[in-house]
Amino acid sequence: MLSRPNQPVLSPPPAIDPARHSLFIDFDGTLVPLVDHPDLVRADAELIELLTALGARFPGRLALVSGRSIDQLDHMIGPVTRDIAMAGSHGAEVRRDGHLIEPPRPAGLDAAIAEVRSYGAGHPEMIIEEKSHGVAMHYRVAPILEEPVKRRAHAIAERHGLQVQPGKMMVEIRGPGWDKGEAVAALMADAPMAGSLPVVIGDDLTDEPALLLAVEMGGFGVIVGGGGRETAALHALADVGAVRRWLWDVAG
Repeated sequence: MLSRPNQPVLSPPPAIDPARHSLFIDFDGTLVPLVDHPDLVRADAELIELLTALGARFPGRLALVSGRSIDQLDHMIGPVTRDIAMAGSHGAEVRRDGHLIEPPRPAGLDAAIAEVRSYGAGHPEMIIEEKSHGVAMHYRVAPILEEPVKRRAHAIAERHGLQVQPGKMMVEIRGPGWDKGEAVAALMADAPMAGSLPVVIGDDLTDEPALLLAVEMGGFGVIVGGGGRETAALHALADVGAVRRWLWDVAG
């Protein structure tokens, strides 16, 4: 069991019912461990088998909700992503049944990416991750860069009318106006998820809007790992291994 400041100890999540619940799962830090080089992440065979089993157990009621773009997730996970709902780029992109909905590419993003590349040329230990609707600056391999990277990200975002999304050992510059909670709400509005209870699993600040929405809609959120912060989640799992074990139980 895990605890947060000013919060009671959070227990592991209870069993859920495929006839009553819809399942929304983050990717990095939830289904796969966080790594120094995020571009090298690939789904292992066991994870692909797990997602296939969950898709069969929750037909039409399983979604991945990630800060990655859907293109990145397709590449990292493989064909199984075509059989489940997907929300990428922190909720900007939503795909279900092969139909993709996304806003226009943010104005100013290309100019912001050029500035990030220029800054990164002088800091090769910072890893740049370009996405469909944003660009992330990772300093996991050089924590000393945290404050200068954050300052530079805010300056670049302000110049180009964008916003900064904080995360674990990274910041992302992206367009305003969406979050993971909005993506979950959009998916929950239509059958077969409509009328079900959402269960959201995530590990980062970017997951909090979706964790809160799950509670507001009568379901619950599950926070993964520590972090020493308050959360809207009602339950907790210690790490990626615990998430996978619980999901295998859910998959039957």
